[in-house]
Amino acid sequence: MLQVCDTTVGPISVDLIEPNLYLGGLAAAKDKDTLKKLKISHIITIDTDPLPRQIVEMKCLTIKFIQLLDQPKENILSYFDETHSFIEEGVSKGNVLVHCYFGVSRSATLVIAYLMKKFNLKFSDAFERVKLKRSIVYPNPGFVSQLLLFEKMKYIIDKNNMGYKIFRLSLAAEEFKIIKILPQNFLECIRNDPDSERSLLGPNIFKCKKCRTVVAGFSNLITHENENQVCKKSFFIEPLEWMNVTQVPKGKLYCPKCQNKLGSFSWIESCQCPCGKQIIPAFYISPSKVDFSNLQLKNYLLNV
Repeated sequence: MLQVCDTTVGPISVDLIEPNLYLGGLAAAKDKDTLKKLKISHIITIDTDPLPRQIVEMKCLTIKFIQLLDQPKENILSYFDETHSFIEEGVSKGNVLVHCYFGVSRSATLVIAYLMKKFNLKFSDAFERVKLKRSIVYPNPGFVSQLLLFEKMKYIIDKNNMGYKIFRLSLAAEEFKIIKILPQNFLECIRNDPDSERSLLGPNIFKCKKCRTVVAGFSNLITHENENQVCKKSFFIEPLEWMNVTQVPKGKLYCPKCQNKLGSFSWIESCQCPCGKQIIPAFYISPSKVDFSNLQLKNYLLNV
């Protein structure tokens, strides 16, 4: 439905996507008559600025504001769980409006993610379902990648998922380039050092070849594909506490016990795997500097 309204944000544009769930632009969210007509009780605003006070202070509305730019590198994935819960609650009590500035990218991404999780849909099917009701939806490429990752994680934020690990590290690297330090909200990217005692029970570990200190676990590997298969030509791993890399953009990696050089790292520059793949950020352990303790890891290296 379209009608002339606030000239600063264009005409009102809002569409019913599912029963009790609307997707639109800022003009619709700012117009009291539209909100009353559609019986909106809950609003998700995902934009650079919150709604005007006269809307926010309406007692009949429950409003959630997410400050986010429509940029591919923005982390919209982290909001999928909370917006899903908000929408679920809203449609059970009234009508929900999800909006950004134009109702094309950011808000559309949240609605697509909601449908994916609610109906167990692939991204492509959820996208077409939304586009059928609102033809102008067009999430930016970065948001599409995050929706595809959401699909691969089976609609939950799985911090142990390889794609998620790489996604978080890439975001951390972008922040590192700007402020020259790892931001507080990315410190979870630095994993705890391997527990040596526990490693003895499950020997999927890397040991310093010189002093036998455990420096990483098999689960710390960061893998990538080469010719549609997991590349086995290099050892890129997650950043670990012993590396001390939160305030240094690049450098060498030394064994925390004997100081033997094990590899190198960089938040800001790519490292090329022997397969040709450029990895950034990169935390690399040289195969010649470590030993591998079990058959599982040997099979990983030798099974081609």
